[in-house]
Formats: sequence, C-alpha cells, structure tokens
Amino acid sequence: MSHAWGYAANNGPDKWSDSFPIANGPRQSPIDIVPAEASYDAELKPLVLKYDPSTCLEILNNGHSFQVTFVDDTDSSTLKDGPISGTYRLKQFHFHWGASDDKGSEHTVAGTKYPAELHLVHWNTKYESFGKAASQPDGLAVVGVFLKIGGKNASLQKLIDAFESIKTKGRQSSFANFNPATLLPGCLDYWTYDGSLTTPPLLESVTWIVCKEPISISSEQMGKFRSLLFSAEGEAECCMVDNYRPPQPLKGRPVRASFK
Repeated sequence: MSHAWGYAANNGPDKWSDSFPIANGPRQSPIDIVPAEASYDAELKPLVLKYDPSTCLEILNNGHSFQVTFVDDTDSSTLKDGPISGTYRLKQFHFHWGASDDKGSEHTVAGTKYPAELHLVHWNTKYESFGKAASQPDGLAVVGVFLKIGGKNASLQKLIDAFESIKTKGRQSSFANFNPATLLPGCLDYWTYDGSLTTPPLLESVTWIVCKEPISISSEQMGKFRSLLFSAEGEAECCMVDNYRPPQPLKGRPVRASFK
C-alpha cells in the first residue's frame, strides 16, 4: 500500500479519511456495542470454528500490530454458521491494545474499553482469494475477542515467547502448530453487525462477530505486548501501543445478539 498510515498524530485514525474517503462510509468499524439496544435474534446459529494447528505458518510484526498467518488454500481452518452462510477460511489473527490497562480494545461495550482485542480474520470461499473477498460486502468475517486483566494466559504466552524474534517492524519468524481455538472464550455468545476493516483500506466487507465473554491476560503479559516496536531496526524506537481505531458512528445499523 502506498499510503503511509499509522496511529500517530500525523497519520492516525483522524487522518485516514484524507487517503481513504470510505473512512466516513455507512458501515465503518469498530462501534460501541450497547447491549440494551442490541436485538436478540433467535435465527442466529452457534459459531462453528474448526482450526487445524498444522495450518499455522508464521508470526510477524507488520509495523501496526503483530500477526499470525495461516495456510488458507484448504478448508482445514474454517468458520461456519453464526450469522454467515457458507465456509470462511482463517487467514490471520492479530491484536489491538493500549498504552495502559484501561484502554486498548477497538470495540467498546456500553462505552467501556478492554485492555486489548483479538481479531480472527476469515474470508468467504465463494470468492477465489482473500484479496477478491476483501472487496465484497460478504467477503470477510472477523471474530473479535476482548482481553481483560486476570490470570496468566498460557496460550497467549506461546505468542509472547516469540516476540523477541519479531520486536521490530518487518521482522517475521516461522510459528508452527499453534491452535487459535485456545484463544477463544469458553462461551461463544456474540453480537453481530455489518462493518468494515478497522485499518486502511477500511473496506466495508466485514461481518463482525464480537464475543460477549472476554479471555484473560495478566498485567505482566500485557506489558510484553507493549515491548514490541512500531519502528524498524535502526530507526528511533517507538513502542507499539494505542494501535486501535476509536468507535465509529453506527449510522442506523442493527446490532443483533445470539443470546438473550
């Protein structure tokens, strides 16, 4: 992508609309989820998530977050049902987090922020590739999971243990046999709405599935997230923090709940 975007004052979310006018579009994400205003929909099915750890490829620092990527040319790691129809393949997962434990999530719940948010990104296999799907209204489905401060999370620790090899922008490392299902909460009740990518190019192609129940992360583990750098090797060190987009206007979109 030719546009340099980030989370600083000069290139952060407030400036994205200069290069990406869709930033002011009708279905932008994230949003503030107001549980009292979400409608229970009995038609919403339970999520069916099937992940194969052998499809896990690598972990990388892309200068905006750290991301774990998966082989996506087979139906080995997929999302089905919930609010979507058809089969969506897992492409990658990444996180957003704050400089302190009182902020960091992209979605908020009745105005309340969590320290971090996990996004598991899937694409609709009725399109021939992730790239094609990303520009279609039903092309992507992202499962969002909140992180809250609590006990140490053994699954997150496996990711954190790899941070030394991806400390700076552009670094990547092989990362095999990780099962992303271990990052899901015990209860998969969710809210869903039609939205967008939360980073440029902000394409309005995402069916959002935001889990009600958070997973835990310890304060010490959260601190390790903040030890990663936005900057590349040899550049002035810039800690990777506050890499989230604030909630966007709902603009009349319905938010549905899979639970009463």
